Amino acid sequence: MRLLLVEDDLAQIERLKPDLQRAGYAVEEAHNGIDAEFWGLEETFDAVILDLGLPQKSGLEVLKSWRAAGRDHPVLILTARDTWHERVDGLKAGADDYLGKPFHIEELLARLEALIRRRHGQTDSCLRAGGVILDPDRQQATDAAGTTHQLTGKEFRLLRYLMLNADKVLSKSQLSEHVYEEDQLRDSNVIEVYINRLRHRFGKSLIETRRGQGYVLPSRQTAA
Repeated sequence: MRLLLVEDDLAQIERLKPDLQRAGYAVEEAHNGIDAEFWGLEETFDAVILDLGLPQKSGLEVLKSWRAAGRDHPVLILTARDTWHERVDGLKAGADDYLGKPFHIEELLARLEALIRRRHGQTDSCLRAGGVILDPDRQQATDAAGTTHQLTGKEFRLLRYLMLNADKVLSKSQLSEHVYEEDQLRDSNVIEVYINRLRHRFGKSLIETRRGQGYVLPSRQTAA
């Protein structure tokens, strides 16, 4: 999942980013409102963490700009605990949730997961598609035979994105963007390696190849 972290406190970013990456997010950063606005207008994200107290342009102005342009990334705003009016203003401007500072990383991750689930019409914390059940907290997947597989970080990122977008054809470049950060983007052929690893674990029929278009994970299991 691709996440935009908008925060001008570099120490805060250093604390948050490793936890976010371990939780399966490809994290991009913006340290001021101008850069954040650009990222949000030009790129697609599965979720955004937006601090309101930004230099150059406030987080509230950035959020309003995104929404005015029709950009609908789920946005979790960060704000000081006692500034209730900022929370109200942020929600009215189009934020999906808020979290007061200071906060626990576990709550931040839980709120992000909830935002993304709602975005994709999911109500259960575990994802189900193609006969596979994915547990995001443990980064484990259970196949149709009941065998549980511990996934590597990249396998988890890829499978989660495919399952959240079940029945949609996704190009190699789309998948690569949601597995790797911008400065670590790999040749799209590397995605084939991870696709084959998932097929080896869960069966060839789990992920279909659409020649010239990309890959699709059918929501319903098909015969191998």
